[in-house]
Amino acid sequence: MPAIFEFEHHVTAGEIDALGHVNNLDYLRWMLQAAIAHSTAQGWPPERHLELGAGWVVRSHFIEYLRPAFAGDRVVVRTWVADFRKTTSRRKYRILRPADDTLLAVAETNWVFICYQRRVPRRVPAEVSGAFEVVSREDAC
Repeated sequence: MPAIFEFEHHVTAGEIDALGHVNNLDYLRWMLQAAIAHSTAQGWPPERHLELGAGWVVRSHFIEYLRPAFAGDRVVVRTWVADFRKTTSRRKYRILRPADDTLLAVAETNWVFICYQRRVPRRVPAEVSGAFEVVSREDAC
């Protein structure tokens, strides 16, 4: 699997807000869907995390909206793992509209690996971190 994962989405009418463009919360939803799809492609679907009894929860999100998206647009969310620490990982995103090569948003999520039963951080197992190639370059996409 490539280190930089691409998640494709077609904007629906239900994602459009009162201003006529995609609602900000939908960008967040696309980011989460892209992260799960990337993890699944790397052999770590949600079911495997449940079996392990541990997985990722969000600590924080940062999103910078650059241009609007509209109903019918095809968007691509590029995502990659920027680092792993003892109990955390940073994932970055670039959200694009390929039709006119427009960068719509840049984003980042800080994730914490937790024990599901105790709901406390735990060390990221080597089998999890080893499934992903870290892309540390700021100009990855």
